[in-house]
Amino acid sequence: MATTDKNGVLTGQEHLTAPERLALEEELTGTPPLVQTPSQTIGPFYGFALPFDGGAQLVPGTMPGAVRLHGTVYDGQGVPVPDALLELWQPDEQGRIVQEPGSRARQRGRFTGFGRAAVEVDGSYEFVTLLPGALGEGEARFAALAVFGRGLSHHLFTRAYFVAAGEQVALDALLTGLPEDRRSTLLARQDGPDSYRFDIRLQGEGETVFLDFPASS
Repeated sequence: MATTDKNGVLTGQEHLTAPERLALEEELTGTPPLVQTPSQTIGPFYGFALPFDGGAQLVPGTMPGAVRLHGTVYDGQGVPVPDALLELWQPDEQGRIVQEPGSRARQRGRFTGFGRAAVEVDGSYEFVTLLPGALGEGEARFAALAVFGRGLSHHLFTRAYFVAAGEQVALDALLTGLPEDRRSTLLARQDGPDSYRFDIRLQGEGETVFLDFPASS
């Protein structure tokens, strides 16, 4: 147990336990300390408020050039996650970063590049969107995804690189820096006319590559 000398300087053990620190703060200040609450685990309650009608349809399914991006979200045991939530951001067909307002109130002909989809009870999801254009000549085309799910104290970021049947994968700096087996977890491969499959594995064998964006100092 740590104590203080007559000048209020801490003595004794170098590091206080959490209960000791709280008790000492109350003794010194005369008021109960404010305790920081832990990060709240993201859970099924997100499916109550965040999904909105048409959120997974960035464009109408009948629109020329519309494609389906679909897949299943799996946990570390290979079991489908029934209550995850996905958000998608992407450039338009010409590779332009979209800056249109109104992601939740899309007007006919307006492409915002944003979508949100809650998975089904079998862990499956589906977006209807356009094939994103490459951001630069020779660059790979991809959509950015955020994954919210049970047991995640913070959401996860990843990318889905669109690869048509028989197409050579264009390599950007991220893909080039990954071993081939890890690179394959980021590829959304064509599995039918105007359809691309991208499964997400949160842990375990074949775990999807997730990206870390450190907070700026």
